Amino acid sequence: MAATAQKVVLITGASSGIGKACADYLQARGYQVFGTQRRASSPPTGRGVEMIAMDVDDDRSVEDGIDALVQKAGRIDAVVNNAGNAYMGAVEDTSIAEAKAQLETNFFGVLRVCRAVLPIMRRQGAGHIVNISSLAGVLGLPFSGLYSASKFALEGMTESLRWEARSHGVRVVLIEPGDFRSQLAATRRTVGGAATNDAYRAAFEKFKTQQEKDEAGAPSPEPIAQLVERILRDPSPRLRYSVGMLGQRIVIPLKKLLPQRLFEFALSRALGLD
Repeated sequence: MAATAQKVVLITGASSGIGKACADYLQARGYQVFGTQRRASSPPTGRGVEMIAMDVDDDRSVEDGIDALVQKAGRIDAVVNNAGNAYMGAVEDTSIAEAKAQLETNFFGVLRVCRAVLPIMRRQGAGHIVNISSLAGVLGLPFSGLYSASKFALEGMTESLRWEARSHGVRVVLIEPGDFRSQLAATRRTVGGAATNDAYRAAFEKFKTQQEKDEAGAPSPEPIAQLVERILRDPSPRLRYSVGMLGQRIVIPLKKLLPQRLFEFALSRALGLD
């Protein structure tokens, strides 16, 4: 593992789910891995991933976390922006405060980390930034409107950043996972307005039941970790990579190829909304 032994990787939201899978896998493959969580704590014995305190919702916390990492490791070769959360409910039922909270972590949190590490990577003349998006960043899902909005925003920002950073040797990439077993489902919040507005309740409960069924049968996130390593080894990675169950990933080409009415009909059947 001499080729990767000196590579320093920062993974946000590394205490569970996709982030933890990526951190553990890369550490086992010889990378020096730093993971973030809102409050620092000692990692489990033998894990080998150094956890640092970083709240991606807070400017100072991100700046202090990056400074501490550079002081310790001397460089940052790659960042995997994975930290995120999810709100569920109809757009009408979502308060402005809930919408802002959704974008604060999923979009502005990534932006904060990118802005903090880019000067370091530019000075190095190299680096990888891997932003974890979602299939919901390609397709606006019902009752996930603000989650999709946060990922659509992330997709646009990442695409622009890729153009801007390429001349400095920084490779910027999106990963668009489908459903995987992670803490996102367990920590997902239902918007407050869903409890008082009957207009969408029946459809929402039907969608929620189907989603929980899909998530219960979802695979573990190791394929994402393996994909991240392939990207980090690639000097010229693509912009977008989808990963997950074929039945979910197929929506990306179908959305482009099918007439809109036919696509919406097929998707409503798949989501249990017909």
